[in-house]
Amino acid sequence: MSIQHRDDQSGRAGKMSDRLHRTAKVAAVVGAVGSVALTLYAGRNNNLPLVMVLIAGWVFAPFFGFALASRISSRWSQGTRAALHVVIIVIAIASLTLYARDALGPAHAKRAAIYVAVPIVAWLLMLIGVPLTAVIARRSRSVQIP
Repeated sequence: MSIQHRDDQSGRAGKMSDRLHRTAKVAAVVGAVGSVALTLYAGRNNNLPLVMVLIAGWVFAPFFGFALASRISSRWSQGTRAALHVVIIVIAIASLTLYARDALGPAHAKRAAIYVAVPIVAWLLMLIGVPLTAVIARRSRSVQIP
């Protein structure tokens, strides 16, 4: 394999990584703002404002966790960073879908459990899925095919 061919491949991989990173950042912002807005909309008739603020903070927390992880991910392998970005995109889409379904559905069908469960699942995906990807990537690099 020539040096130029290798440089072309790493250049394409870098562009793809940058595109994925930008997409993940946009997804995180849209997911965070949309999720909090839908949470507050769903609880608009609730007369417990402190509870609504706490639930909105809980719903926002996974997106804040992504922001923190994204800041320190420069030391991570490219595959691990890509896994983090894919996870936050999936979390943003799933969160918005589930919260919109609940908030915009029939008035009698509001369920608080979804606003508690989705952030837990999001944290589990980030805290288990991303490190697991790093371990798998490390093992696959250590196994050399002749």
